[in-house]
Amino acid sequence: MLTIGQRFPAFSLTGVVSNEINGAFQTFGPQSFADKWLVVFFWPKDFTFVCPTEIAAFGRLDPAFKERDAQVLGVSIDSEFVHLAWRKDKQELRDLPFPMLSDIKRELSMQLGILDAEAGVAQRATFIVDPQGVIRFVYVTDLNVGRSPEEVLRVLDALQTDELCPCNWQQGDATLKAA
Repeated sequence: MLTIGQRFPAFSLTGVVSNEINGAFQTFGPQSFADKWLVVFFWPKDFTFVCPTEIAAFGRLDPAFKERDAQVLGVSIDSEFVHLAWRKDKQELRDLPFPMLSDIKRELSMQLGILDAEAGVAQRATFIVDPQGVIRFVYVTDLNVGRSPEEVLRVLDALQTDELCPCNWQQGDATLKAA
């Protein structure tokens, strides 16, 4: 699995950005968000139970991520058409403020090393990538366990200080000074 300090792979994925078939799909890559932090999170597959709770939680926090000049991108191995159908079907996904990307060929999941070989789906992984394309944070949970988008936001805040941050540090708290 790619980890902290390594470059996030280049990608070109189709994303769903609205619920209307005309204009629903756009192609995205790292160049789409030049000079921004990226928060890229993967879920195993659409029309499941844990995944929409996380996706909706990232959606609710999207304004906070945008305040920090970060772009949230959600990704699974489902097609853009399945993403669109799920958005239309699931109330909490209808107005998502970030793209739902399709890694149907599983290329990005494989390059990142998060493709679950047994299940054939992306693991429940999150990456924070700095504006230079370097991975600064990796968070992976069991396929059955949801992650905390609030923790991802907290870590982004800490990374953006470019200072030493103690355990449970929150934005506005004092950072540590090396002696």
